Amino acid sequence: MKAKKHFVYDDEELEILRAFEENRVEDAPMSEKETEAYRQNAAYTKALREKRQTTIRFSVADLAVVKARAKEMGIGYQNLIQALVHNYATGKLKLE
Repeated sequence: MKAKKHFVYDDEELEILRAFEENRVEDAPMSEKETEAYRQNAAYTKALREKRQTTIRFSVADLAVVKARAKEMGIGYQNLIQALVHNYATGKLKLE
């Protein structure tokens, strides 16, 4: 059984939550400046998710090991390398 997650809210967050639950939230149109800021943020976020082709050199032995391990896992070796780089970049994998 999974443990339940408990959230800790500050006063401002609690007020927003209460207002939402009591249906006291009103829509307010965004200004053109706010709309443009969101548009730029969305474009930037989308650009970060783009994939870009790159060239990297591996030793023949290292590449053979990576390909063999990827085959054991049932995935392509490029996907395995991509996952390793992503996990390192997001801090899920640490080099020691």
